[in-house]
Amino acid sequence: MTERLRTGVLGATGLAGQQVLAALDRHPWFTVTAVGASEKSAGKSLGDALRDESGASRWFAEGRPDPSFLSLPCLNDAQLLAQPLDLVFSAVSKEVAHEWEPRFAERVPVISTASAFRYEPDVPILIPGINDAHAEALHDQRRGRGWRGFIAPIPNCTTTGLAVSLKPLHDAFGVRAVTMTSLQAVSGAGRQGGVLALDVIDNVIPFIPGEEEKVERETRKILGHWGEPAPFAVSCTCTRVNVRDGHLETVCVGTERPADAAAAAAAMNAFGVDGLKGLPSAPDRLLVVDPDPFRPQPRRDRDAGDGMTVTVGRMRDEPVLKGVKYVVLSHNTKLGAGKGAVLLAEWLSREGYIGRPA
Repeated sequence: MTERLRTGVLGATGLAGQQVLAALDRHPWFTVTAVGASEKSAGKSLGDALRDESGASRWFAEGRPDPSFLSLPCLNDAQLLAQPLDLVFSAVSKEVAHEWEPRFAERVPVISTASAFRYEPDVPILIPGINDAHAEALHDQRRGRGWRGFIAPIPNCTTTGLAVSLKPLHDAFGVRAVTMTSLQAVSGAGRQGGVLALDVIDNVIPFIPGEEEKVERETRKILGHWGEPAPFAVSCTCTRVNVRDGHLETVCVGTERPADAAAAAAAMNAFGVDGLKGLPSAPDRLLVVDPDPFRPQPRRDRDAGDGMTVTVGRMRDEPVLKGVKYVVLSHNTKLGAGKGAVLLAEWLSREGYIGRPA
């Protein structure tokens, strides 16, 4: 990249927006030139908007915010839309995304953390290195909707680790059926009700509204051919546990062709993603298998690859589904959220989908 792309963040004061900003801190390709927030914050500097009435910081993302971000004025959605931008990260609720993402996409590419458009037939759900060919659909999306930009959402954070771990198995053996139970970190809930301190301490929450349906649908869309979901069935149970960051999942996979634990681990270990090399947010390895039977663990393994590496462990034969079973861990607020969105923007920029208009 010879010139940094002018970047806006929609929903900058929310937790998802903060995670995007943290991932863009001193980024070599993108420079944040504008931030959008709710009408409540509009007119304030981002720094002021991130303080409550007592003066306490409402910055909940990792580290401290870049001082250059804090001086930016918070714009309302319409004001942000009027800014000269090359790229927008959307980190807003599904309802706000439905209204505003198409308005931005008429002008510039939109990388979204929201679920609003994930299931549209012309919108790919992209994980760089996993389903790169699906990005071609962005050209059809642009033409069909008459946009100069596009909407490219990342998956639900729970989908990400599962899809990455299944990719080499699907390529090598064919996946026939998947069952998964998640043990999801509280940070995946944002700062919403249902996981308040007294709810989750000494407890497990056995239901996350809408989560299971998202994971089941998104996994098949990501790992299928474009326009044709993968033919295998996915069945999930998603739970919330008293862990800060890192989604752990127990996965059972039935395969089309014979696979045992050793062959599955070898396929995962051989899985390389050369197409991510040179991207600022990419890890050295997107997927690793740990032979230690007590790994992965959220506290010890979530920051592998600076939170961008998916770790698999406890690989075993699966006699019921006739395949393999394992435990997989991914960082829900890095690979599964802000930094994953930035990685997607990097890949799309390098591949020519995003650039400064002529």
